[in-house]
Amino acid sequence: MMSALPQQKAPKLIVVVAFDRDDDGELQPVFGPAEQQTEDRAIRTAKGLAGKHAGVIAWSREANPTIGEYGEPTTLFLFGDVPDME
Repeated sequence: MMSALPQQKAPKLIVVVAFDRDDDGELQPVFGPAEQQTEDRAIRTAKGLAGKHAGVIAWSREANPTIGEYGEPTTLFLFGDVPDME
């Protein structure tokens, strides 16, 4: 009897970005977008940046770049001011 292969999880894109305001008050990325290996690491990284910048976001989404498929982004951690994600 053959056992079914476990369904392969879609690869995830996990990213942390930190923002500061420029001279015009516009939010500019000053760290990242930095790809992270795991969601836990992304949250730890984002928390470490949180007190030092105007805003920090960690997010993930299922991603299959080879066929150009991307899922909806999920916010893992949010601090301060970040621009609207398109």
